[in-house]
Amino acid sequence: MRKWLSIFIAMTLLLTLALTGCSSSKETATTQTEKNQQTTLVFGRGGDSTSLDPADVTDGESLNVTKNIFDTLLDYKEGSTEVEPALAEKWESSTDGLTWTFHLKQGVKFHDGTDFDAEAVVFNFNRWMDKSNPYHKGDFPYYSYMFGGFKGDKGHVIKEVVAKDKYTVEIKLNTPQGPFLNNIAMPAFAIASPKAIKEKGDQFGKNPVGTGPFVFKQWLPNDKIVLTKNPNYWVTGYPKLEQLIFKAIPDNSARFTALQSGDVDLIDGVNPDDVTTAKNNPNLKVWLRPSMNVGYLSFNTQKKPFDNIKVRQALSMAVNKQGLIKAFYNGLAEPAKNPIPPSLWSYNDEVKDYEYNLEQAKKLLAEAGYPNGFETDFWYMPVPRPYIPQGKKMAEAMQADFEKIGVKTKLVTEEWSSYLDKTGKGEHSMALFGWTGDNGDPDNFLYVLLDKDNAKAPDAGNISFYKNNALHEILIKAQQSSDQAERTKLYKDAQVIIHNDAPWVPLVHSTPPLIGKKNIEGFNPHPTGTDKFTKIEFK
Repeated sequence: MRKWLSIFIAMTLLLTLALTGCSSSKETATTQTEKNQQTTLVFGRGGDSTSLDPADVTDGESLNVTKNIFDTLLDYKEGSTEVEPALAEKWESSTDGLTWTFHLKQGVKFHDGTDFDAEAVVFNFNRWMDKSNPYHKGDFPYYSYMFGGFKGDKGHVIKEVVAKDKYTVEIKLNTPQGPFLNNIAMPAFAIASPKAIKEKGDQFGKNPVGTGPFVFKQWLPNDKIVLTKNPNYWVTGYPKLEQLIFKAIPDNSARFTALQSGDVDLIDGVNPDDVTTAKNNPNLKVWLRPSMNVGYLSFNTQKKPFDNIKVRQALSMAVNKQGLIKAFYNGLAEPAKNPIPPSLWSYNDEVKDYEYNLEQAKKLLAEAGYPNGFETDFWYMPVPRPYIPQGKKMAEAMQADFEKIGVKTKLVTEEWSSYLDKTGKGEHSMALFGWTGDNGDPDNFLYVLLDKDNAKAPDAGNISFYKNNALHEILIKAQQSSDQAERTKLYKDAQVIIHNDAPWVPLVHSTPPLIGKKNIEGFNPHPTGTDKFTKIEFK
């Protein structure tokens, strides 16, 4: 009996200890759960990326993701386009501006475990600039836009890139370039893993490997891209998030609904009325991205009747910019009259915009030989962009005014990657487009978007295919100068030429809103439109 009693007491004691242990574990888990903050951020956006190879894309939906996977030699300071150290700790230039020396951060690893060093930098530059390089698999449009073409081209800026030692890189230029440092900091010139590029070949854009705060995990096309925290990130203590998800939700209203229901945490591409609704919701917060963009209607000047300056000027007079702002921007935009926004130095405020005047527009069409108007295609963007939040509705509003002067338009759109591809090849007659400045330099707008060097298919930055030799001379002279006063005068002259030739209708400069959960901290939308989510956390 005593034996059984002893066994019973022992079993009771063990059971009590076990239950106590379970209770303690449960309490600890509960405490940790209460203390733990949300560590995954889902960013709702209007469209999918086209590729995750930063050197081979120009669209914001791609670069906003790659910005978080890769790092550049230099970066922009928070809230501005002033450059600061990144993968390069310091740098200096020769007195003639033809040689730049970059001293690299040591101990940085790519996500695949290989070393970031001078040879990796040289490998990337050679891949970008040399079409005969075996790893030059793509169009690399930004390289061509910013550095005057590729190796062997007449205007190519970069002569060679050499590794002086394991952590020192020398970039030699053929000609000085005023915006060189700002260009180098652009997300398109992020440094990728040479090992991954060699292994993945033309599939690298689907399997990106960088040194950035987040590591690529998964891409479900037209659905989501999943990134996870880089535990070995070279910036101590960051990133704060464990996971970052980019979720494609094409419809603006559906995206806002997803935010309100908690399916996503932060969104861009916001309908004007939703900003007002969000401001009245205690659980939501509105951020405004500093304005450094332009939305525009581009005329393909290589196609009739848009080869006629009077036709272009006539349509410029048939666009009611104030009406568009009232209907589609909720006051978060101003009318554009120049290709660069007023926030950039060298903005020419003396340029007088074409007035909204349908009768004068009709007169100009008649003088151009089109008294009864004409028919044309009119392309609109299929995804919301910061400068064109509702492409179809804006196109319909302009279509109605164009019809009043006898110009009948057929609205056309394509899936986003096809839209970029076909307008880059010049298949459109006129198309809605836009640009967010990449580096805070006027060259990034005027040379990239309107110089004859970039009026080349299949990846034209200048989708108007507009070519003006006098403008080209001014823009190249401005590029090669390091004197900001001289560059300012040249860019002001350039804006006058562009205004008179009217290859575009500059529509608006917007202040793009983003909406997210109230407890998001550490998010500071950047003027360039590409954000690093390194500091974001939930409080």
